[in-house]
Amino acid sequence: MADYIKPAQIVGNMVEAGVIKAGLTPADLLIRGTLAGAYLGFVTSMAFLVAAQTGQFVVGALLFPAGFALIVILGLELLTGNFCIMPTALMARRIGFGQVLSNWTLVFIGNLAGSLIYAGLFWITATECGHTGGGPIGDKLRALAVSKTTAYEAFGAAGMLTVFVKAILCNWMVSLGSVMGLASTSTTGKILGCWLPIFIFVELGFEHSVVNMFAIPAGMMLGAKVSLYDWWVWNEIPVTLGNMLGAVLFTGAALYATYGRTPAST
Repeated sequence: MADYIKPAQIVGNMVEAGVIKAGLTPADLLIRGTLAGAYLGFVTSMAFLVAAQTGQFVVGALLFPAGFALIVILGLELLTGNFCIMPTALMARRIGFGQVLSNWTLVFIGNLAGSLIYAGLFWITATECGHTGGGPIGDKLRALAVSKTTAYEAFGAAGMLTVFVKAILCNWMVSLGSVMGLASTSTTGKILGCWLPIFIFVELGFEHSVVNMFAIPAGMMLGAKVSLYDWWVWNEIPVTLGNMLGAVLFTGAALYATYGRTPAST
């Protein structure tokens, strides 16, 4: 294909993307992060609605990457993607460690804000302002909130290790979605490039910190027996840390180590 970009150039694009992201203002990071969090909330609720309607989760998993494609095409800020993009620019010595941490912090806040805003608006539409239980999708989200928190807690240390490893595996794939969005210069190529790794993570049921910023609070709003402590201690904190490790180690560092000093023509 004419718009194919070779691996060494993809890594070069990752570095340049990290430099650009490091130069964004706090307001830009918060706005773009908020939009990205809301978009993932949209597709998460859509995916579970489709799964409830069809009885086949794979259908929802196939459609879920649409939200990620919106983020890639619009150049928005998603924490899990930045977990691999920013370190490549750091390894190339184009930005400092403080710029990485600042980006991650502001994007985390933006992603959380967008997710919660959409969760609140979704609750209004799903429950008729609290007059119904939300129907089949309400049942799905309540069950999902429990399965992502107290279900792990029941297994103690083994549950904590499980959620952490699921988060590592999740962002090994999701961060590749951000990378594959840099593997083409065409809109179609970018969408197709990011689609497959995102579908893989969703279908396997791994843990994504930003998706959970919507899914768990939405389940709580709908009546799931999950507390703020359950959400943060048994999911959000270990999942964010696992997502970071998976992206930095298995995507950013691995690709930079093998292609970062390779001529772009390779």
